[in-house]
Amino acid sequence: MAAGLLERIEAQTQLAGFNRLALLLFRLDGRQIFGINVLKVTAVQRRPMLTHMASSHAFIAGVAEVRGQVIPVIDMARALDREGDAQAAHLIVSEFNRSTQGFLVRSVERIVHVDVEKVRPAPEVEQGPSYLTAIAEIGAQRIEIIDVERILAEVVGDLQQVTRGAFDPGAIGAALRGRKVLVVDDSRVARAHIERVLGQLGIGAIVVNDGRQALQALQRLADEPGGLHDKLLMVISDVEMPDMDGYRLTTEIRRDARLAGLFVLLHSSLSGTFNQAMVKRVGADQFIPKLNADELAQGILARLELSQAA
Repeated sequence: MAAGLLERIEAQTQLAGFNRLALLLFRLDGRQIFGINVLKVTAVQRRPMLTHMASSHAFIAGVAEVRGQVIPVIDMARALDREGDAQAAHLIVSEFNRSTQGFLVRSVERIVHVDVEKVRPAPEVEQGPSYLTAIAEIGAQRIEIIDVERILAEVVGDLQQVTRGAFDPGAIGAALRGRKVLVVDDSRVARAHIERVLGQLGIGAIVVNDGRQALQALQRLADEPGGLHDKLLMVISDVEMPDMDGYRLTTEIRRDARLAGLFVLLHSSLSGTFNQAMVKRVGADQFIPKLNADELAQGILARLELSQAA
């Protein structure tokens, strides 16, 4: 089953983008079905032999050699506070945020395509972190989409800081002329990272959770007195989000004459040829993979310098 799914991943991803989300479905027990973005998956295989590591994070089941590379293996059930990994028979190998890791799951189901407009944000939880980023409905089946970035951040630790001495806060403030950055991301981890980078640069942020909220915010700003470009330096947007993804948001920005000239930086954990082609196709100005503080800061400062030269 897993081998057949992997053979279809490359073809299936060509249908993704423009508000279509391709999900690889899996189970941790006999009831709930979970999903992970197919574009983050590089392999699906039977559970390999694991080498346990002393003093590793509680989510880590061990390390394994996969295609000549030793990678950490995360027990997905343990990360989601479900039953242990005794029945975890499959490994989903995933590449995002510049790292490769495996996720142990009980079984792998199939690939489905979901209209992003039908994907809902995950409900807020009062206590502890939530490792769900969204909820989708396929027929009568509820699909819980995993925030794998949050799980990885929990394992890896605190997010990076911008290197000290790499910028002049006084010069940045003068060049900004009061402009802010619109941040669009459904991941709490990613939002915190971007806000931290902007804060270190002395740049204010307007933060929203998905593309539709971003588009509505931009339209409101455009309707207010004064030029939109005097209020915003740029838009930094994730790609995969519920309701409206980053590709669709960029397309809508380019279609609206009031917004068309906005600088759009897509900031995604996805990588590879498919994503790069989509970035160009929708007309984004720049793409920076998640989550490197210095690279993001350099991209923001490059945009600031470009705006001064215009």
